[in-house]
Amino acid sequence: MLHLENMVLCRESQVSTLQSLFGERHHFSFPSIFIYGHTASGKTYVTQTLLRSLELPHVFVNCVECFTLRLLLEQILNKLNHLSSSEGECSTHITCEIFNDFVRLFKQITEAENLKDQTVYIVLDKAEYLRDMEANLLPGFLRLQELTDRNVTVIFLSEIVWEKFRPNTGCFEPFVLYFPDYSIGNLQKILSHDHPPEYSADFYAAYINILLGVFYTVCRDLKELRHLAVLNFPKYCEPVVKGEANERDTRKLWRNIEPHLKKAMQTVYLREISSSQWEKLQKDDTDPGQLKGLSAYTHVELPYYSKFILIAAYLASYNPARTDKRFFLKHHGKIKKTNFLKKHEKITSLVTLQLLTLVGHDDQLDEPKYKCTVSLDFIRAIARTVNFDIIKYLYDFL
Repeated sequence: MLHLENMVLCRESQVSTLQSLFGERHHFSFPSIFIYGHTASGKTYVTQTLLRSLELPHVFVNCVECFTLRLLLEQILNKLNHLSSSEGECSTHITCEIFNDFVRLFKQITEAENLKDQTVYIVLDKAEYLRDMEANLLPGFLRLQELTDRNVTVIFLSEIVWEKFRPNTGCFEPFVLYFPDYSIGNLQKILSHDHPPEYSADFYAAYINILLGVFYTVCRDLKELRHLAVLNFPKYCEPVVKGEANERDTRKLWRNIEPHLKKAMQTVYLREISSSQWEKLQKDDTDPGQLKGLSAYTHVELPYYSKFILIAAYLASYNPARTDKRFFLKHHGKIKKTNFLKKHEKITSLVTLQLLTLVGHDDQLDEPKYKCTVSLDFIRAIARTVNFDIIKYLYDFL
């Protein structure tokens, strides 16, 4: 328990509940456990750490990677077969296409001596994707212990609630366990635990306190905060490394890091620049205005083709009509006019987002005219997400 407490911070209640459910190795555990909570709330990490630390036989499968029934069933069976095989023994690849075959093959594999007298755990991460597969799959996994007459527990990990899973026809109800979001105190404790050995724990804890003071209102994702902590710590240490301050000069350290944290605020969750590029921006003391397009883009996410519509609208709004042939035609011959089917719904959604505005009269239903209202920085950020170099197609940059 002490070892687990050092590895899994701020999840003592959940760890204790899971240990109670698992019980002794040879005891029949609960047939199915449904664990849910927001992203980066520790569901996967806690489950994997607990199973590995207790050395319990388990199979971990990501349902995003196994996007078909066959991939999913074969992944489980082959990983399980590898567990049951003796060390150095080469096991053959198992094929399985339907759930009935899965039940039969599962019973055969778990007859192995090293699996027969203990609970086997199947962990299905991103379990919400099971809802898109065959209708019998979810009820089958929920009752796998009953169907196989084996000591097996299926653990579902998901970001959505159980009520969104429950089939209309009814099913066996799993044990439901909720992982709440980390509080600011939890995040402080977890992130401070990562302090580099060359600096004191108090020094790093003070840095984390500053970081959370800036970012906690806009970002509570542990993974993103951990990324930001690693990315900005060298800048925080800079005065100490140069001998301009010591670890206790909190005010001087804050003044040094503040403008760089403001830059980082503009790209939270948006990895359009790499860590090395971000470090270069810090060293060059680049103007934050260079990133304002990225900041604007973080507030809106568009469908793939809507991005192209917005790019086209921007080009049409700011390029003279006579330049169209120059930019978009290889041969400037006579062009036959064709009817263009307008994507009315997408255009109206862009108007609702105030990315386009209707010009002319409202009664022009046959040929409504729109003007793109976004800034150059914004459209460049949008264009980068679809690998389109918009500058090459703008008349003002010729």
